[in-house]
Amino acid sequence: MDYDLLVIGSGPAGEKGAAQVAWFGKRVAMVEKRAPHLGGACTNTGTLPSKTLRETALAITGMASRGLEEAMLSLPRPYSADMLMHRERLVVDSERARIWRNLDKHQVELISGTAVFLDEHTIQLLESGRKITAEFFLIATGSRPHRPEWIPFAEKEIYDSDEILDIETIPESMIVLGSGVIATEYACIFAALGTHVTLMDGRDRLLPFLDAELGDRFAAELERLGLWLRLGDDPVACAIDPVTRACKVTTKSGSSEGAAAVLAAAGRSGNATSLGLEKLGIAPDKRGNLTVNEHFQTSLPHIYAAGDVVGFPGLASTSMEQGRVAMCHAFSLGYKTRVNPLFPYGIYTIPEMSYVGATEEELKKAGRAYLVGRASMADNARGEILGAGSGFLKLLFAPEDKKLLGVHVMGPSATELIHIGQMVLLQGGTIDPFIDAVFNYPTLSELYKYAAYDGLGAMARLKAAASAVA
Repeated sequence: MDYDLLVIGSGPAGEKGAAQVAWFGKRVAMVEKRAPHLGGACTNTGTLPSKTLRETALAITGMASRGLEEAMLSLPRPYSADMLMHRERLVVDSERARIWRNLDKHQVELISGTAVFLDEHTIQLLESGRKITAEFFLIATGSRPHRPEWIPFAEKEIYDSDEILDIETIPESMIVLGSGVIATEYACIFAALGTHVTLMDGRDRLLPFLDAELGDRFAAELERLGLWLRLGDDPVACAIDPVTRACKVTTKSGSSEGAAAVLAAAGRSGNATSLGLEKLGIAPDKRGNLTVNEHFQTSLPHIYAAGDVVGFPGLASTSMEQGRVAMCHAFSLGYKTRVNPLFPYGIYTIPEMSYVGATEEELKKAGRAYLVGRASMADNARGEILGAGSGFLKLLFAPEDKKLLGVHVMGPSATELIHIGQMVLLQGGTIDPFIDAVFNYPTLSELYKYAAYDGLGAMARLKAAASAVA
């Protein structure tokens, strides 16, 4: 074989999987059809660009320290997207260079080209015809925006979640189709830039996987800050006026909304349909995703797949771990044997949200008794400094032994704060460490202490009620 491992794709799963194996001295090559644009959707069109754009919006509007309703843009209208994307391009270039350095440090050979399988151990590059053999393969080809047929993406006013980064002018109004993470993140970004945003979806709730209280508070915050939510009525048609170039989206019930632009963020599809896997007996599902077992093996044990191409959860953080776990299994390294199931979700909306562990709805469905402790950023000194009055932290714990069951946060630095609770959950701990710990002052981390105190109050009330009944 030419290599011990051939990785197809340079996103988070591919990079970390390749580096993991190469670190142990194996011969590793990586095929990337967009080289030198390394990093996949995470670096080039998804995670980093959208989060950088969010920070830019916060910075130029002053929203990092004030509410959205007070944000004032000093930029002349129409706003130049080129200036807004300046920082995004710097970050993307820097991350591409970091990935290249990491591959070079681990002596992973980078090969530019589009790979197609010829047989179980051979791929061919479409551009050059070169054939490459390997003992093991890691498919980490990522995903692309799902494009419903009824949306006319050929029109310049219609964008998917990759194309939106090439927008030339920030529009006065925009319809965002979807109610998931990508849709809500971009809805918040454009609202922060002064765009009138209408978010439309057939589902009744935004981000329905969230704890209901967190989701309801977030939806209320969006409406308070000027976004229009049109949920529970499926969008079914999208048209462009040929004269005015105005966009109109019509729903199943017959109602319609108009805007200057439309962003369709209706999920993503895996990039596995053009690899020639069918001839090997590996068939992607209807969304282009590959089915794998707990070791991330496809139906051919020496061909692994990880990252967005295997579907849920589709997070950069879990994709990295999947790549490492898959390759440790392939080469019997014994270093990592599983992806820890207790991973946090980070949602970079405005305000930011994150959670780890169980939601109230999951605990109720399981018949598990629980209590709640809450702390508000309005009562926290750092929260007051940041103007984060709507933010809060919520702890779910067992009444019998105070064992922590879940943590939910909304507000500034939520995706950083969540890791404090995650560490306690990973240790199977209780809310007592939050009571015992000394936190810097003023910090948002203090919210854990006061949420735990609130939880103790809930315990005391529960005991008092039980005594009264007795």
